[in-house]
Amino acid sequence: MRIRPLLPFGRDFHLSNGSIRFVTRRTAVTVALACATLASVVAISLGALIGMQWAEREAAGRQSNGVEREYVVDELGKLNASVAQIEPRIARLAEHVGELRGLQARLKAPKPASPRPPSSAAADTGSRAGEGGPALPPRRCTDAAAAPVGTEVHSTRRQLECMTELLTRLEQEAVSHSVAWAALPGRMPVSGANLGSPFGNRLDPFDRRLSFHSGVDFAAPTGTPIFATAGGRVVFSGQKPGYGNVVEIDHGNRLATRYGHASRLLVREGDLVLPRQHIADVGSTGRSTGPHLHFEVLENGDAIDPALYLSLFAAKSHG
Repeated sequence: MRIRPLLPFGRDFHLSNGSIRFVTRRTAVTVALACATLASVVAISLGALIGMQWAEREAAGRQSNGVEREYVVDELGKLNASVAQIEPRIARLAEHVGELRGLQARLKAPKPASPRPPSSAAADTGSRAGEGGPALPPRRCTDAAAAPVGTEVHSTRRQLECMTELLTRLEQEAVSHSVAWAALPGRMPVSGANLGSPFGNRLDPFDRRLSFHSGVDFAAPTGTPIFATAGGRVVFSGQKPGYGNVVEIDHGNRLATRYGHASRLLVREGDLVLPRQHIADVGSTGRSTGPHLHFEVLENGDAIDPALYLSLFAAKSHG
């Protein structure tokens, strides 16, 4: 039996078709330390990279939040400015509509034989349908409750939409009333004139007998402008017995006005006229003792006292 000598560590020896290499402990420790150092370097590098990216994300997030907050505050300021502009308009328009409603109620109240203070309880019983219900305060568009900045924008926007809707309704009502009130013969037909014979029975200036005067006389020099007391359509412009040169205007709603004794006529039949439009000049044509305007208001063709309308517009102008 033949015994081969043992080989020292670090030498190679062959077994069948393979080979084995022996490594010393120092070499193994060195390799392990190198691997650990490399792993630490890689880990530190990755940590630093991740930290930098996280910091960048946080900075971007803070910047994004700041920009969003600035946008919200800016939008809120714009909305509040719009609300501040709309609120006074609503207040003024509501006051105007209230005044016009009161005027309409007084005009629709039963008319006395002579002017007297209108009743405050006069109801609007015209062509409008029946209305009623409890007297409740109006619902406010504004909300006194505080809200965070993010939700305050939406709250203010809803307030603005509510106010805009209310303003639109008031404007529509004001326009519809204004059109009707433009046709009410309450404006003075002559500026600076002296009041002559009033409406009603009087002694006739020609034969001194009791007679009925169907209008109001305004004494003024010849050539003084005569203005339409309301808007409407001219239905007659020419001469009539007793009136001389006369203009008649239909204002709708069964109302008409007549302007007599004119020296000059400036409108023709079919013309549309506006309130306070110059339609004729004062004269003394027809059955007249001197230059003046004979002014009549007719409802359903019947003469009524013009003072009933003129007194309503005299206290406060309604255009």
